Amino acid sequence: MMQELSDSLRQAMRHWTTGVSIVTSQYGDSQHGMTVNSLTSISLDPPMVSVTLANGTRTFELVKRSGVFGVTILGADQASIADRFAGRAAPEDNRFEGLDTFSIQSGVPFIRGGLAFLDCRVVFSYPLPNSTLFIGEVTAVDTLQEADPLVYHNRVYRKLKP
Repeated sequence: MMQELSDSLRQAMRHWTTGVSIVTSQYGDSQHGMTVNSLTSISLDPPMVSVTLANGTRTFELVKRSGVFGVTILGADQASIADRFAGRAAPEDNRFEGLDTFSIQSGVPFIRGGLAFLDCRVVFSYPLPNSTLFIGEVTAVDTLQEADPLVYHNRVYRKLKP
């Protein structure tokens, strides 16, 4: 029954249009990132966002250990980067290979060319059965360009039309 309900929710959520972002973290010499659409702005004062990461992923482990994460909000021309960080395109070992990255405050890598960048410090984490909800205080923000966002609807990346 629970699996049936999970499958029904997955089917229903395909109709929810979201932006696409990459959550990154690093701890020591290790860095990793993953594509997420579970980004939510939850407060402007204090500035806070939430992300949900699957337990056992490399990005989850780095966020858990370091207590910091970064969010790169992707532009419409960055679908291949979204695929790369979703694990659908090589290289799997180093998803940052060949990409231009930079850091703002915490040292986490951000992907140049994105629309906006959020540097976050974990203030709460809520373990769920298969994932963890992280609430991060936004400690720095950078927006570099005005362009169309990459959006996701019904398992396909899409572009906004005027």
